[in-house]
Amino acid sequence: MVDLQAALAECAEDVERMMDLLLPQPEGPEARLYSAMRHSAFAGGKRLRPFLVMQSARQFGVDRRCAARVAAAVEFMHTYSLIHDDLPAMDDADMRRGRTSCHKEFDEATAILAGDALQALAFETLVMPETHSDSAVRAELVRDLARASGGRGMCGGQMMDLLAESTEMDIGAITRLQRLKTGEMFAFSAVSGAILGKGPYRAYMALHNYAQEFGLAFQIVDDLLDATGDSEWIGKPTGRDAEVGKATFVSVLGAERARSQAGLLIDQAITALDLFDEKADLLREAARYVVARTK
Repeated sequence: MVDLQAALAECAEDVERMMDLLLPQPEGPEARLYSAMRHSAFAGGKRLRPFLVMQSARQFGVDRRCAARVAAAVEFMHTYSLIHDDLPAMDDADMRRGRTSCHKEFDEATAILAGDALQALAFETLVMPETHSDSAVRAELVRDLARASGGRGMCGGQMMDLLAESTEMDIGAITRLQRLKTGEMFAFSAVSGAILGKGPYRAYMALHNYAQEFGLAFQIVDDLLDATGDSEWIGKPTGRDAEVGKATFVSVLGAERARSQAGLLIDQAITALDLFDEKADLLREAARYVVARTK
């Protein structure tokens, strides 16, 4: 049996150590900016995206320090998205990961700049020679992260998410929304190990397919938690989707069907890993964890 919780904790420790090295301590005139960046970057969280990076890299024997740099870049990008998502112009959330949102702890302008700077730091980290000796590999990482986080990925999905508050959406539209908003960043996290390790295309696609189903199931559970969870336990406000009338998996399918759909997606995600041996067992366990989590 693999110990997923121990592996998650070890990964979080390794990645946060790398993040601490890459993210300067506050000093000088820009100290407030770096304080805001660190406030959000080190607010805890599941670190699932970095975990997918580290575990996918393990399948190809990638140096752990190189993988940790990519995992840190992914977490910088993810944190930027959370900072901006919490702003009054978007989800208007006062809490994130159990602590005050960046714009509430500092101010809106500082939060915007902190998010911008974290996004830039993600790409700076990937392009450095310490991440990989092959410049072509570094370029591929930068290209794929840009695609996953941009207009045809996370940002495009966030735009659709805002429109979901005032536009009727069927299950197909909601699925596309969440594949962009959530799934593409999970997909980049999972395939980055194949990029670092120069793995075969079929392995790359297996990890991509795994992460797409993983990410969609993750979002369905997020919708369920927003509808039924306790905000203090989860660490962020709940019930907002229903308040603003946003179309979600739960609002369209109902809680029971949504939970069943998440289970089917996780089964498909695990099947996608049939190409890999027992070294991928932690990826399989991570998928099962997604549908069982309570926050």
